[in-house]
Amino acid sequence: MMNNSRRQFLKQAGIGLSAAYLMPNFISCQNKAGAVSDNPLQNIGVQLYSVRDLMDKDPKGSLEQIAKIGYKHVELYGIDPAAKQFWKLPYKELKKILDDNGLKTYSGHYDMSKYLSKSHTDKEDLSVYFEAAKELGQEYVIAPVTPMFDINALKKDDYLYAAEQLNKAGEEAKKLGLKIAYHNHFWEFRDLGNNTVGEEVMLAFTEPELVDFELDLFWAEKAGKNAIALFEKFPNRFKLWHVKDMDKTKSNPIEWPKDGKLPVEQIFKDIRYTEVGTGSISFNEIVREKNKAGLKYAFVEQDDIYMPNKMESLKKSYDYVQANLIK
Repeated sequence: MMNNSRRQFLKQAGIGLSAAYLMPNFISCQNKAGAVSDNPLQNIGVQLYSVRDLMDKDPKGSLEQIAKIGYKHVELYGIDPAAKQFWKLPYKELKKILDDNGLKTYSGHYDMSKYLSKSHTDKEDLSVYFEAAKELGQEYVIAPVTPMFDINALKKDDYLYAAEQLNKAGEEAKKLGLKIAYHNHFWEFRDLGNNTVGEEVMLAFTEPELVDFELDLFWAEKAGKNAIALFEKFPNRFKLWHVKDMDKTKSNPIEWPKDGKLPVEQIFKDIRYTEVGTGSISFNEIVREKNKAGLKYAFVEQDDIYMPNKMESLKKSYDYVQANLIK
């Protein structure tokens, strides 16, 4: 469990609860014509944090609605490792609900904040996460965030340590037929000096056969990074994407000061999400380079939904993807 100040920061910042509790080669499923498709965008999933309040109230009903929209798989968050549950559902019960609705789960966000922290010896027990992933049929155990205890002070050595830890986790996961991945926010792209950024440190010092990366397209864009340039520099490393759009009224990238010391809390004041296809991100350009990225699984995510009907928001994003991003 996290302390109250850290929990409050995450709540105010809008970071997924996946960060707080961390939190076959392609999906094969039927398209509208009944043919099997291996397009990760056509077979898009959803990160369930997008409808966290609905999941907390009625996980079964929420998953039924998500399946009816057309989503093929879901990304989990918020494991209760002591109870071995998600949303008070034991793994087997959750798996049955997913199966009954034709949904798969290929990945989940699992808290590794202490595991990736140099200053903590009370590391999370990753074996509990691996057990959950195996029971649910997942392929990826994802570290959703860096250590959150002093996020404004992370240095190159912190990211080097995180890379070493991710490699170690990857070795253990591999023995079980699983793989580790890391999901970014924006601070991983903060300039650490000499044009060094944390995300690229981790990409450079993790082993590709052990660790993949989940690129959050919104956060990369907000940080002023070009996703396609990342694919070119680190090909085949971004096997998972969060497809998340940016409100046009808040589309300006972060203006990093030369010392890189813009507080995270200040940056969150200039962030607003929107349904996929209604914002400022040029998804078509990015999607054309999906093979270079090595894309395997993609997820709609919207950290905060402002429409009164949140399932209608998920449908709006899903419909845009199907109409515009699967060609």
